[in-house]
Amino acid sequence: MRDVSFETLPGFKMLKTQRAAADLLGLSNPFYQTHATRAGAQSIIGNRPVVNFASYDYLGLNGHPEITAAVAEAAAEWGTSVSASRLTAGERPFHQQFEAELAALYETEDALVFVGGHATNVSTIAALLTPKDLVIHDALAHNSIVVGAELSKANRRIFPHNDLDALEAILETARDKHERCLIVTEGLFSMDGDGPDLARLVDIKTRWGAWLMMDEAHSLGVLGATGRGIFEHQGVDPRGVDIWMGTLSKTLVGCGGYIAGSSDLITYLKFQAPGMVYSVGLPATTSIGSMTALRIMRREPERVARLQANGQRFLEKARAAGLDTGDSWGYAVSPVVLGDSLRTVMLAGRLLERGINAFPIIPPGVPEKSARLRFFISASHTAEDIDTAVAAVTEEIARLDAEGVSVAKVADLMK
Repeated sequence: MRDVSFETLPGFKMLKTQRAAADLLGLSNPFYQTHATRAGAQSIIGNRPVVNFASYDYLGLNGHPEITAAVAEAAAEWGTSVSASRLTAGERPFHQQFEAELAALYETEDALVFVGGHATNVSTIAALLTPKDLVIHDALAHNSIVVGAELSKANRRIFPHNDLDALEAILETARDKHERCLIVTEGLFSMDGDGPDLARLVDIKTRWGAWLMMDEAHSLGVLGATGRGIFEHQGVDPRGVDIWMGTLSKTLVGCGGYIAGSSDLITYLKFQAPGMVYSVGLPATTSIGSMTALRIMRREPERVARLQANGQRFLEKARAAGLDTGDSWGYAVSPVVLGDSLRTVMLAGRLLERGINAFPIIPPGVPEKSARLRFFISASHTAEDIDTAVAAVTEEIARLDAEGVSVAKVADLMK
C-alpha cells in the first residue's frame, strides 16, 4: 500500500533533517517567532523587550493615531469586507480614490490595488504574457516575479544581478524570436539592499521594444527625497517605466499590492488578472488605512530623511567594524553576510538573547554560501539601537569564529 502521508514530501524530509541538526546543537527555531506587540522598531518576544530589525515598518507608521482613527471610521462606515471581487460586488469610492493617489505618485494614468502583494506580481505577469513572449528578470528577483513568469508560460531568461550588459546580450539573441518582451526587476532588493540603474533600463527597454516593470515593494517610502522610490532617487522620469508595482504591507502598513501604469494596462488587468477577477476586493479598512499612510508619507518627508540617515549610520558602522554588507546602498535594508547557514542561525539566536531581533536568511531564500542576517532599518530606530546592534553582531561573530562552528562540522557529527 502506498504511503500517502505528508512526511513523504521531499521538503518535509529536509525540514526534519534541519530540525535534527538544530536539536543536536541546542538551537531554538528562529522562524515564526511570536511577537506580543505590534510590528515596529521595538517588539516583545518571549516576554522580553527587543530592538526589532525584522519589521517592514520603514517610516514608523504602524499604529499611527491618524491611521488607526481612519481605519476605525472606515470599519464603522463600510464594514470589514467588500464581500466579493470588485468585478461582481462592485466598486467603492475608497478604491477609486486610493488608486488615483497611487497613480499620481508615479505620474501614470491609472492604478489598481490587489488584496495580496505576492498575488499582484503573479497575476499581472501571468496575465500579460503568453508562450509566444519573452520575460527577462534579475537573478535575485522576488519569488512572486519568478512564479508569475513561470505561470505565464513565456520563455523565461535570467540575467545576473544588476548586470545590464548581460540583459542586453540576452535581448540581442532572443528578442526578435518573440512577440512581446517584459523586463522585470526591483527598485530596492529586499535581500541585498541595492538596486539597478533605472535610466539605463529605460533606455534598454526603449531600444529593444520591451515593457519595463519595476517592483517597488521596498523602495516606496525609502528611496528619494520624499520617498517616491527609485525614479525620484535617481532623477528619472517615472513615465519611462511601463508598469510600477508595489506593496501595501511595508511603508503603507497595510496588506496587499498595486499596479500603476496606463489606463489600457489597468483596464486589461481588471478583467484578466486572476488575482483581481477571482479574489475579493481590498477592504475599506486596508484601503483607507494605507491611503492615509501614503498621505502622511507625502506630508512628512522628514520621516524619509530620518530613515535614510539611520540606514546610512548602520551601513557605515557595520563596514567600519569589518562586517560584510555586500553591495547595500544603506537605506532600509542591509545584510550582514556570513555565508555559513548554521553560523547565521546561531548568530540570530545569540543576538536575540541580547535583546536584538534580526532575521536569518538561509538557502533557498538566498543563493548557496550567502546566508546572512537581514537588518531592516526604521525611521523609529535610535542611534543607540543601531550602534548597539552593530557592536553585538561584531562580538558574536568573533565568538563564533573562536568556536569554529560550521555546517560542515555538524554534518560530520551526524554521520
